[in-house]
Amino acid sequence: MTNTINCVRDKNNDVLVKKAKKDISKNKKNIDYQSKVFALLGSGVRFRIVYLLLNNKELCVCDFCDILEMNQSPISQHLRKLKDAGILENKREKLAIFYFIPDSMREILQLLINSKAKE
Repeated sequence: MTNTINCVRDKNNDVLVKKAKKDISKNKKNIDYQSKVFALLGSGVRFRIVYLLLNNKELCVCDFCDILEMNQSPISQHLRKLKDAGILENKREKLAIFYFIPDSMREILQLLINSKAKE
């Protein structure tokens, strides 16, 4: 048996509803981007990649493979998704590709990821 909770209110708050709808509509692009960032970080591997880069200035693909004990192909796919979303950037040095978090994203990601879990 499922307990369902019905929402019952004395009267509709039309002003609040109208304002909230307008806010969502006005900020749709930003909200959609933020939703995409959260969805990308929903992957344990991508979350770990970002965590590692918050604690290290930059890492190359080989570093991620060694640390996460994964093959290069799936690591590269995860890195590409994060780069395409603007969460990461990369630079090439000879044959190595190094990934890093751009300054524009670093503070935001630190707030999200470096918060401590309650024990």
